[in-house]
Amino acid sequence: MKTYWEHFKTWSAKRWQNKWVKTAIISLLAVFIFLIGLYISIYFGLFGKIPTKEDLSSIKQEEATQLLDRNEKLIGKYYIFDRQPVAFDDFPKHLINALVATEDVRFYEHDGVDNMSLMRVFIKNLLMGDASAGGGSTITLQLAKNLYGRKDYAMFSMLINKFKESIIAKRIETVYSKEEILTLYLNTVPFSDNTYGIESASRKFFNKSVNELSQLQAATLVGTLKANNYYNPRLHLERSKDRRNVVLDQMVKYGYLEKDSLDVFKNSEVELDYRSFNHDLGIAPYFRETVKKQLAEILDSIKNPNGEKYNLNKDGLKVYTTLDYKMQEYAEAAMEEHMAKLQVAFENSYGKNAPWETNSSLLKFAIKNTIQYKALQRQGLNEKQIEDSLKVKRPVELFDWKGDTIRNVSAIDSLKHFLKFLNTGMLSIDPNDGAVRAYIGGIDYRYYKYDHVSQSKRQVGSTFKPFVYTAAIEDGMKPCEYFSLSKVTYTNYDDWSPSNSGDKEEDPYINYNLEKALSNSVNTIAVKVFDKVGIPKVIDQVKKLNISEELPEEPSLALGVAEINLIDLTGAYASYVNNSVPVEPYYITRIEDKDGNLIYEYKPENKIKKAYSDYTRQVMLQFMKATVNNGTASRLRSTYGLRNAIAGKTGTTQDNKDGWFVGITPKLVTVTWVGNDNHSIGFKTTALGQGANSALPIFANFYKKLNSDIEFKTITNAQFENPSREVINDLDCEPEKRDGLFKRIFKRKNKKKKF
Repeated sequence: MKTYWEHFKTWSAKRWQNKWVKTAIISLLAVFIFLIGLYISIYFGLFGKIPTKEDLSSIKQEEATQLLDRNEKLIGKYYIFDRQPVAFDDFPKHLINALVATEDVRFYEHDGVDNMSLMRVFIKNLLMGDASAGGGSTITLQLAKNLYGRKDYAMFSMLINKFKESIIAKRIETVYSKEEILTLYLNTVPFSDNTYGIESASRKFFNKSVNELSQLQAATLVGTLKANNYYNPRLHLERSKDRRNVVLDQMVKYGYLEKDSLDVFKNSEVELDYRSFNHDLGIAPYFRETVKKQLAEILDSIKNPNGEKYNLNKDGLKVYTTLDYKMQEYAEAAMEEHMAKLQVAFENSYGKNAPWETNSSLLKFAIKNTIQYKALQRQGLNEKQIEDSLKVKRPVELFDWKGDTIRNVSAIDSLKHFLKFLNTGMLSIDPNDGAVRAYIGGIDYRYYKYDHVSQSKRQVGSTFKPFVYTAAIEDGMKPCEYFSLSKVTYTNYDDWSPSNSGDKEEDPYINYNLEKALSNSVNTIAVKVFDKVGIPKVIDQVKKLNISEELPEEPSLALGVAEINLIDLTGAYASYVNNSVPVEPYYITRIEDKDGNLIYEYKPENKIKKAYSDYTRQVMLQFMKATVNNGTASRLRSTYGLRNAIAGKTGTTQDNKDGWFVGITPKLVTVTWVGNDNHSIGFKTTALGQGANSALPIFANFYKKLNSDIEFKTITNAQFENPSREVINDLDCEPEKRDGLFKRIFKRKNKKKKF
């Protein structure tokens, strides 16, 4: 009787005679040998070097540099890949549970590779040609892919990459603990919107740090890992919600979530608090760009421990700045509220005669300065061909205060559209040291890259007058010296005859003291004061205020024809509440490397050299307080109801091209400017374009918001210093007086003289 083994051999021999069975066995054996050979060749580096355990133990990932405000709140980032690593202890337990339940339920049991699942993928991919077989990927395998990426090997790419990842994954498991693997994974895995790492994703989609994520928020982010664009909660909210619910089901299935909670959670909506860290979007984009330029200079002179220069986009630095996040939010909101209304009034004032529509020479000049025109010109096109090309219509995104729109317009139409918009600049600093608290370089960084704080120089108009009066008081002129409102024609300056605002006829027999003359911004008196003090003394005084611009040595300087940068102007005005010492506005306080080591620190220079005396400071402060209380800036009180301690100065330039306002409070100095980028386009009327109407409301709205926030009460409740008894006595005089009869008889209405 045959044994079992003999029966088996007989059966096998018969089966081997079957050519189909024989072919199948040989094929399987060939596949097996091929896979073994392929694996060995990959292991020994035939398809590229496999990182060793030593390589893996010193993984260096590119990390985004973080830009932080004065309270260490994230303002923005500089990066190629938006990645922001955190430690394992910062991950909430429900985040880890959601990840393991959804992506790798046997994570704590395998050695990096789930062999059964991986074999299924190999067979489907190789024998069945199913390129989307999926499955079988553990968290460690995904980490290997995140760290080293995949290459295209033409044939068997998926198979080769999977083998490489399995080798790397096993080595990772020998180098790192499970907690460390989860930490590495969550810090490198790509989320939606080109975001790398859970911390960056958490801040972007929910505006909070990872340790603050709720169960629903954690499940939402874990759900996007399956296909980060397809399940992007910003783009596909319902799809993201469905995927989140799948994650919740998995958590219940594997005991990470009570079933009773499932129904409540599933019915909850996905609520985003989205914050873009795109360089053109988000809070304080002009500030971030300015800081970036300064960082380039700073880092160029610093080397890391390896002797190499730091890379702003890759080295995970932390940059601590002076900006106040909340104050910046208030400033931007105040600007937008006012500029939207002002733009409407600006366009309505011109009606059908708007220069951006009807001024052919202005348009022609503007067109010839566009990038498109110059590019077509380089191609050798003639004027007619260029004009025809620029008239071709295409879909273009256009800025609008009511909301951006996409319209079918030509390049010329687009130019006209953007020409009409008023722009702005605003800077708020701590006057004690120059720390910048709020910074607005323009109305929208996406469309207007030009920074009106750091790059622009505009005529400063009447905001220059306080410097003239400062020089006068410092030179010994008394506050109660009186000057006539009458015009004077300066014969040695082409019979130049400055007039007062609105060019209305002034009573030539009325005389103002210095306080009333400045608070009402009287041009005729400003020039007379300037004349009496002398050009050299005024220019010397301005230089002491850290304004280094070349100033025109002519009488019109008294009315602010000089073009001065907004930063310098702000630093100079800070002297009136900083013990007569001007400051240099600054942005960065310190820089740390990714390990928290200090690599740069800025300490503002403690200057003690005064630009003028205490007496002059106190007098000038009283003058500018009068400007707010009953002068050109009185609408701060009457219209906006501000009762804070405020001094200030309005400014309007010739032909209403620029509107300015300087707001001085004991602990905050703010300068705002409004105008059109094209110097040929001004306000239609002085009533609309004067600084009190165009620039002052931004400060007013800003300060109203600060007043409503108790966090800023130390700023909003601060009081000015009390003037000395000498200053009080010297200001004790009538604001104005009228010439007596004898003087009126012999006084000429329009006097001529040399300056």
